[in-house]
Amino acid sequence: MKAKKSIAACLALGLAAVAAPAQTQLFSDLVGPGSVDSVKAGGALQVPFIIWGGDMATFYANGGLKTKQGTIFQKQGLNLNLTPGDDFIQQVRDYRAGKSPFLRGTFRMMGQASEVIGSDPRTKGVVILQMTWSAGDHMIAREGIKQVTDLKGKTVAVQQGGPHIGMLDDVLKAAQLGWDDITVKFFGSLTGPGSPVEAFRNDSSISACFAVTPDMFGLCTDLNSVGTGAEGTVKGAQVLVSTSELSRSIADVYVCRKDFYDANRPLVRKFVAGYLKASEELVDKRAAHDAGTRDQSYINLLNQTVQIYTEEVIPNADEAHGLLLDCTFAGYPGNVSFFEKQGNLHGFEAFQKASLELATSRGYAKQKMGLFASGLNYKSDEFLKYLRKTEMVQGERFRAEAVLSEIEELSSGGLLDDRTILSFTINFEPNQTEFSAVQYAAEFTRVIEMADKFGNAVVAIRGHADPTKTLIDLIKAGNAKGTLRRSGTRGNYRYSLNGRALDLNDTSRLVDAIDAGDFDGVEDYNPRRTMQAALNLSRKRAEAVKKSVVDYAKGEGIGLDLSQMQPQGVGIAEPFIAKPSSVAEAGQNMRVEFRLIRVSAEVTQESDFDF
Repeated sequence: MKAKKSIAACLALGLAAVAAPAQTQLFSDLVGPGSVDSVKAGGALQVPFIIWGGDMATFYANGGLKTKQGTIFQKQGLNLNLTPGDDFIQQVRDYRAGKSPFLRGTFRMMGQASEVIGSDPRTKGVVILQMTWSAGDHMIAREGIKQVTDLKGKTVAVQQGGPHIGMLDDVLKAAQLGWDDITVKFFGSLTGPGSPVEAFRNDSSISACFAVTPDMFGLCTDLNSVGTGAEGTVKGAQVLVSTSELSRSIADVYVCRKDFYDANRPLVRKFVAGYLKASEELVDKRAAHDAGTRDQSYINLLNQTVQIYTEEVIPNADEAHGLLLDCTFAGYPGNVSFFEKQGNLHGFEAFQKASLELATSRGYAKQKMGLFASGLNYKSDEFLKYLRKTEMVQGERFRAEAVLSEIEELSSGGLLDDRTILSFTINFEPNQTEFSAVQYAAEFTRVIEMADKFGNAVVAIRGHADPTKTLIDLIKAGNAKGTLRRSGTRGNYRYSLNGRALDLNDTSRLVDAIDAGDFDGVEDYNPRRTMQAALNLSRKRAEAVKKSVVDYAKGEGIGLDLSQMQPQGVGIAEPFIAKPSSVAEAGQNMRVEFRLIRVSAEVTQESDFDF
């Protein structure tokens, strides 16, 4: 995550702050009764905004809350009145009553409201724009919870109906856990009093909570630090998952009423095109600002954002800039990919399916009432001749050599577990070098889905080998040289190397002794050669598995970022059972391990837009 600062109220995306609800409620009950009225004709069109960096592009395009002369929206012939929409329930009421034809929120929030807005054909939702992806939301866990699979049986705190409901669902799916595998405590506020963060501070029975960036800083200092208990941090608290790597979880969108969309398609196209134009310009201005360039129009926007959100929420321009850094714009390429790309696991159809399933399974809706995709013609001149950044070319996200170097450094430093979000393995037979999708389809599917959802994390494909042959050669070579002594009885042997006790379960020392040449010189039994052969074979297996995963994805019509999949040979260095006593135990060591790893920003390639 790039943002160093943000603000405690910076993501009041969800429902209005109310007393902590004990359980999920039907969204229709929260909204209450009301009639469906037509959108008011004449005058400025009401458009909701929320406290989020992506909405700063809307401010920029409009020149403020009311459309100003010479702005992007004004030149598009639009006349808009931007109004606060952080109370999503009230948004839905206004939408139903015709006060605004638009809804603003995350896709999963639209899913929660889908039954309410879909019950009348006039208000059925058309998703017209994907604005951004979040990079500023986090799941914080206590000491002892290292991977997401460790959440089983634990208590998790989350805001009712807000953006983190969907994020929690994604985390559970990645861990292959269900909602019944955890205890969920709901809270009415996203931040401050009555929030999951405050509950986490005060109730040690809560093992994990969701937090926005400033609250994450307060709990554990930064993404890769552990709270010490000093300066307000919680001892042992650390980031378990962040949207800085779970980058395809929270999608911010605009939805339009079906009746208004059908009657005003040119206006909607102009609104979408104007927003995309503003996001193009803001991406450039944001980067220039980070590089030290002072652009007065950007400074004006930061100051304007402070005024709109108030100093109580956004104290200064630096905080406004931090708010903008917490989001990744989708842009034109992202919207084309979101709505039109076949096989897009984070596209409209995938989000629709997940959102409706979540809404009905968690009790926000009784029926699945879907949303419409925009159906905009992205190849029209209104987009292609108006926007500058329309190329659909996306390079590799990761610098392969730097990633592999970082993973190996983490491994040698004993820090790999601390950066691992999730891991699982597949086993193979002796001498196996091919990995059939028929045999491993379930595991390959899991890897593909995991890589897609966690777009800014690396999937390390780590091949492991059984150390049995190396141990046998080591003992034979040591005996032949006279440097290894054995005492005791069969099944209870004790060894010493050069007069010092040697534990065959201590793989690290064995590897160091082999590397030091303690067993060299015996041609018939050379553990160095055996160990190197095991390393080479483990690397080939990792590469073979990567190829099989990529081929399987291609066969399913799914494109993968090859740089995200990093094969690594581990050899005998990390055996599951260091000294196997049976063929079955040796077989447990013959495995390929998939690790989802949080890597540093330095090993990733910069990208203007995420699609």
